[in-house]
Amino acid sequence: MKLLASGIIFTLLSLTCSAALAAATDDARGDHKLDDDPTKITTKAGVSWSDTYDMDDSNVSFSGSIALDKAKKLNARINSDASEWRIGGSWLFPVGIVNFNFGKNEYTNGATQTNYSVGTFIPLSYFGFAPGGFQIFPMAGYTYNTGEVRDCQRDDKGACISPQFAENLSPESNFETITTSGSSGYLGAFTLKPLTPDLTMIAFAAGSYGSKNDEGENYHGYFGGIGLGYSIDKHNSINVMTFIMDNNTYLDSPDNRFVLSYKYQFN
Repeated sequence: MKLLASGIIFTLLSLTCSAALAAATDDARGDHKLDDDPTKITTKAGVSWSDTYDMDDSNVSFSGSIALDKAKKLNARINSDASEWRIGGSWLFPVGIVNFNFGKNEYTNGATQTNYSVGTFIPLSYFGFAPGGFQIFPMAGYTYNTGEVRDCQRDDKGACISPQFAENLSPESNFETITTSGSSGYLGAFTLKPLTPDLTMIAFAAGSYGSKNDEGENYHGYFGGIGLGYSIDKHNSINVMTFIMDNNTYLDSPDNRFVLSYKYQFN
């Protein structure tokens, strides 16, 4: 994948990664939220650069959101070669936020995935629960995926005899592109911890489980990451993050990435 947290994420990430430290309960209920609070409704624009640790695969992405009112916003994200993109919206309720997304991902092994997702974040600080100053947002959602993956090279009996390296794939070497689709749910948590009035620790982790793939195996995977957000002023902020994701359908091995991002907040 050339970026994040998937719509999930990055959604997620989208999937994306702070402001002055304030009482956690007041932040969850009011407008004085941390820059990286996933329930914050604001108009902003950003740019991010990501790179894999074990492959020469760097990428630049552009993102933005438009606040329609205090409860609703539109979101969009696209990378520099338009191979990955996401559009959607968010609706803030008295407790938590619901995000809707439609987009496309591309993975480092050449697999592609189109996904339709709905997810939510619920701030536990709304209920006065913020142990040690940690703001915890349980997250959950549902995703429907369609995509193409590179099949294994197989012997005469149909057994997989070599790993799936994208640069070596060709029909002549008995590799084929196969279409796959299915649905899955994910469950996890997103956490913010203000370290200073301007510096915030960011962490997230989730697991996913879904329908059977073409080989009769249930889809399962995970993603997680940790990083820092720094608020330069009320408009400008930067994030640095490392994350990992893996699943048994679109990836041959865990996808490890480093992400550096900047965003400008208009309100």
